[in-house]
Amino acid sequence: MKYRRSRTGTIKYWTLEYPCFTGPEPRRAYVYLPASYYTSRFRRFPVLYMFDGHNVFYDSHATYGKSWGLGEYLNKIKAPVIVAAIECNSSPNNGRLSEYSPYDFNDEQFGGPFKGRGEETMQWFINEFKPFIDENLKTLPDRKHTFIAGSSMGGLMTLYALAAHNDVFSRGMALSPSFFVDMDSLIKEIRRSKMSSDTVLYMDYGQNEFKFSPDSRKNFADITNELLKKNVMLTARIVPNGNHSEASWEKQLPLCINTLLYETI
Repeated sequence: MKYRRSRTGTIKYWTLEYPCFTGPEPRRAYVYLPASYYTSRFRRFPVLYMFDGHNVFYDSHATYGKSWGLGEYLNKIKAPVIVAAIECNSSPNNGRLSEYSPYDFNDEQFGGPFKGRGEETMQWFINEFKPFIDENLKTLPDRKHTFIAGSSMGGLMTLYALAAHNDVFSRGMALSPSFFVDMDSLIKEIRRSKMSSDTVLYMDYGQNEFKFSPDSRKNFADITNELLKKNVMLTARIVPNGNHSEASWEKQLPLCINTLLYETI
């Protein structure tokens, strides 16, 4: 990959072939490079990997016409971090729910049952995407500087990645994670995990989201409790008037990015 010098961060996207469970398919991949990437010849940078890449940077690419606006925010605070993301499965049969679930589950509302292929997704991130990014960019490839983040099903995958692949990812942001998939399996995952005490996690849930499921507040509390038992450095937050939307998640960037990058650089 080649990039031109820039006074602000640069977002590059291209198409790669993703080995989807429904067959290989083209997917957009995205990379954000901070302005300091160009001005510091020998400096290397931590990498934040993200799910739902199409919703991260551009409103014109976002599923519902609104992105996180992450590039603009990182430019504003001059954060020295690389972001690498890939768009999700866009199958009309809700293939995203299978791709971003670590566990089999059934939800008739979304056309289930769904086979959980989250581990397959993580294997691609770890064994294909991360090596490609590390080979082509000036990264700090060690665990200490490798982060992961997502919202909704991507938030669930972030929790799973930190628990099941804590040897790869040291920090994460899980916004509005989809606890409805399989709370029992997620709790068991966290309990048996070997999460290091230096693991950092920002996790939140919107106040207005609690209205849609009678169990959601208890689920948030239960997961928070299990993570605290692991002695991880957890920031757990209920967002005042928060909703399940990119517009709401964008508003949380000052808090979650600060938590993610605190004392890393």
